[in-house]
Amino acid sequence: MRLPSYALAAGLAIASGHGVAQQQPVVTEAPLRAHLSFLADDLFEGRGTGQRGGDLAVSYLETQAAVMGLKPLAGGGYRQSVKIEGSKLLPGSVLRFQAGARTIAPVLGQDIVYGTASGKADVKLDAALVFVGYGVRAPEERWDDYKGVDVKGKILVMMVNDPQPTAEEPDRFAGKAYTYYGRWLYKYEEAVRQGAAGVLLIHTTPSASYPWSVPANSFSHERFHLTGAGNPVEGWMQEETARALFAAGGQDLDALRARAETRAFAPVDLHVSAHVELRSAIRQVEQFNVAGIVPGTDAKLKAQAVVYSAHWDHLGMDEGAPRDDKDHVWNGAIDNASGAAALLAMAAEAVKHPAKRTQVFLWPAAEEQGLLGSAAYVQHPAWPLKQTAADLNLDSMNFVGLTRDMGVAGAERSSLYDTAAQVAAKMGLKLAPSVPDLSGAYFRADHFNFAKAGVPAFNVGSAVFSGDGHFEFLKDQQASSAHMVAFKNDYHQVTDEYHSDWDLSGMVQQAQFTLNLGYAVANAPAMPTWKAGDAFGQVQR
Repeated sequence: MRLPSYALAAGLAIASGHGVAQQQPVVTEAPLRAHLSFLADDLFEGRGTGQRGGDLAVSYLETQAAVMGLKPLAGGGYRQSVKIEGSKLLPGSVLRFQAGARTIAPVLGQDIVYGTASGKADVKLDAALVFVGYGVRAPEERWDDYKGVDVKGKILVMMVNDPQPTAEEPDRFAGKAYTYYGRWLYKYEEAVRQGAAGVLLIHTTPSASYPWSVPANSFSHERFHLTGAGNPVEGWMQEETARALFAAGGQDLDALRARAETRAFAPVDLHVSAHVELRSAIRQVEQFNVAGIVPGTDAKLKAQAVVYSAHWDHLGMDEGAPRDDKDHVWNGAIDNASGAAALLAMAAEAVKHPAKRTQVFLWPAAEEQGLLGSAAYVQHPAWPLKQTAADLNLDSMNFVGLTRDMGVAGAERSSLYDTAAQVAAKMGLKLAPSVPDLSGAYFRADHFNFAKAGVPAFNVGSAVFSGDGHFEFLKDQQASSAHMVAFKNDYHQVTDEYHSDWDLSGMVQQAQFTLNLGYAVANAPAMPTWKAGDAFGQVQR
């Protein structure tokens, strides 16, 4: 079954600023499915950063870009270098705690995970543990969990997420929604600025928005960073592990967490010390973003560009894994072979129908390692950021079926929301209702690096990314929503695999909407603008 909007999409004309209509490219399922099934195949070994499978994915993407006729970058190729540093914890590493005469040795992988981002193969230190609440310094919120306390050389214990709203301040830190201050990336970055020896985050599924298996799997693989300027020790621990450590030092975890919900909170010495001996394999790795260009047709507007992005990487495979009947490949079919495949299908159509502004199709590397590829792109953009109209990102797409609405969470920060509403109406769709961003989804995908650089951007999506399955499906709402929600069990697991019986009509619909939105932006008289007061709108590009 197909929506009548598919027929509309085929002939949809996006009006230019001068009233001249241009034919809209049409995304079809066959190429999208072919790219998806191939990129998610075991042949690509999970498209791991620094692994052969990642190299194969880059070769495939650049070959497809050339075949379809995307123009190369200024240097003549489709690759953009991303130089990163890999770190993998080796056997024999130790992290244990001492509280008075009591020694606590949590089990690696089960109770605690850790590694180094320092770039050093050997890290040896003894450090006191200090609880710093949420580890947040936010002047605009009049919030400082550090209070000027010198934490240099200390290992900081933090909660994830943000200070929670209160009856008196229901909108502090965006209310129930996540802000960037709640993300593990921010907390690690702030610890570096404070000169700490390390960070241990307290994991709970509600506060992190994902189960323990997610950080456990991440730290069991090689981890990557743009530089070696990270923390000597970085990790997570289970809530019960934290509870035991706090109690061993004479502190109550719940009491301190309650105190950390107030502005009066100040760092607390836990009277626990850590003994650290980390042995790690460190290597320098060059990865590649892949990008291709569809030049604009307007004499003036072609100097500006719309970027479409979708990361190509996933978690790869267990290198050196035993030959057994276990699955050792993290295929990442939904996350994010789906977005990478959709972008290929979209680009192939865009080449046939150039817009007034230039269009850049970008497949960033190392998203799973902390949005590293898009961060590198923003530092050295293929198109000047001042002349970049928007970034429309695709990540973990709809594999369930057609919907009556489209998710545009984050678009409300800019004029992209109004444009999206117009595009949706022309396709016979409506925009999905706004819901609080409880999982910090806006800060977890590649568009966020564009937003931080002042470019209006958001993840054009289905409920897969937020995992709540709340969209209106054409077929069997209850079963379809349940199918999408069930993806939580496959997120960052070896079970995120391609299935030939997937109904990809919703994925095609999502890709078509994204391309239509891109053309509306590419053919508009003016570039999108941030809404008044939005923090990203204050950034000088």
